[in-house]
Amino acid sequence: MPTISMFYGIAIRMYFGESEHPPPHFHAEHAGKSMKVEIKTGKIIAGSLPPRQTKLVLAWADLRRDELMANWDILMRNEEPFRIEPL
Repeated sequence: MPTISMFYGIAIRMYFGESEHPPPHFHAEHAGKSMKVEIKTGKIIAGSLPPRQTKLVLAWADLRRDELMANWDILMRNEEPFRIEPL
C-alpha cells in the first residue's frame, strides 16, 4: 500500500486497484490506529484516530480532495500514485 503523504506522524495510504473497492477512499494511520475516509464526503467509514489527528486528517483531505481523487483513479489502473503535499 503506497504512502502518498505523511504529516505529524500520520501516514496517508491508498491501496492498488484489485484490492480496493468503491467508494473512493484513503487510509490514515497513526500510532497503531487507523481509519478509512471517503474522499468525496470526508466521512470516516471505518476505524478511528485520536481526536487531534482526526481533525488534521480531515482538514488535509478537504484541501487535497482533487489530488486524492486523481490518485484514486491512478491506483485503480494499477499505476504508481504521486505524492501529495503534507498539511
